[in-house]
Amino acid sequence: MKLNRSFSVLLAGTAFFGFANSAFALDGNDVLAKINAVYSVQGGKIEAASTSVDGANVKLTGVTVSAAGTDGKSFPIGDVTLENVEEGDEGYTIEKIAFSDINTTQEGATITATGMSIGGVYIPNEPKPGTIDSMMLYENFAVGPVTVSAQGKQVFAFEGAEGNLTAAEDQSKFDFDATVSGVNIDMTAAPDPKAQEAITALGLQNVKGEVTMKGSWTVADGKFEMSEYAFDFDNVGRLDINFSMSGYTLDFIKAMQDAVKASETNPDKAAGQQALGMAMMGLMQQLIYNGASVRFDDAGITAKALEFAGKQQGVDGKQMAQSLKGMLPMMLGMMNMPDLQKQIEAAAGAYLDDPKSLTVSANPAQPLAAPQIMGAAMGDPANLVKTLNVQVTAND
Repeated sequence: MKLNRSFSVLLAGTAFFGFANSAFALDGNDVLAKINAVYSVQGGKIEAASTSVDGANVKLTGVTVSAAGTDGKSFPIGDVTLENVEEGDEGYTIEKIAFSDINTTQEGATITATGMSIGGVYIPNEPKPGTIDSMMLYENFAVGPVTVSAQGKQVFAFEGAEGNLTAAEDQSKFDFDATVSGVNIDMTAAPDPKAQEAITALGLQNVKGEVTMKGSWTVADGKFEMSEYAFDFDNVGRLDINFSMSGYTLDFIKAMQDAVKASETNPDKAAGQQALGMAMMGLMQQLIYNGASVRFDDAGITAKALEFAGKQQGVDGKQMAQSLKGMLPMMLGMMNMPDLQKQIEAAAGAYLDDPKSLTVSANPAQPLAAPQIMGAAMGDPANLVKTLNVQVTAND
């Protein structure tokens, strides 16, 4: 999470950088000022100890970035180079923003990251809150390799991450994708002997794989679709999450930004946070739920888990599977949802007999406003299951 936050700050900071150089006489201070004009809409600020121009390239030295929700704290991100900066009638374009490598130690963990860059950045001259021009747009980003070490031992790493943001010609829709490749998680350092026993039995000493993401955002109705958000690991399986909602409009985004700003400028921090919470709850009422699903495709972890659990009970994996199937009716009976219970029993039984895939979906016949879902949940949970059209299937 800390690494994620750091990258978010870095990416936001770069979008601002690309304006210090123009085909004529780039003004680094003007570029930085226009970057901040856009970034301030999101509640942040970017500062540099100095700027310098070399042809069409701009270098920002000693850059610090503050972001919304961080109580005004600034984060140093080193030097940033803006390559091939051009100034047009409507704003600046930057071919590539390259960041300094990271090598930092916090709370006993050392993080290194290289190859960080953002490409195709655009910064408008006059950002207009509640419009596309209030957002810092980019075409692609890259980072990696990245490593995390603790007590001199590498515990997490990935070879590289890259992503793309593709806008429709009229900017009415944006498609995005991202891939984190060469993920390697070393779990051999887990201190608990029982945890180590389970890790060894499940073959999870070194977990390798990748993470992929694909989706789109339609500006007019705020329809946000995550068509793929998958964690695919060798000898474990593939977990894929997708969902769709509407109402995430530019007005909605502006209202969120305004609520965060109001909270941070409130001298009474407790009251500010309380007001922010209430504002967010109100904003959530504007969202529309279209559907979601979670699917797991097994790659061998289920059989190992059954064998390990069975060993604790003095039986083998197949016997453990049959034991679990026998216990399902009793465990699920407490739900008091006969229809859903039948689905789960059938799907779980088929999966335990032959572990291939397990899917849980909730795709209502028509989109549902958040208040409808909350009302159903507060009333009869069984009705919520029907309203959301919850389905549980296996091996399909």
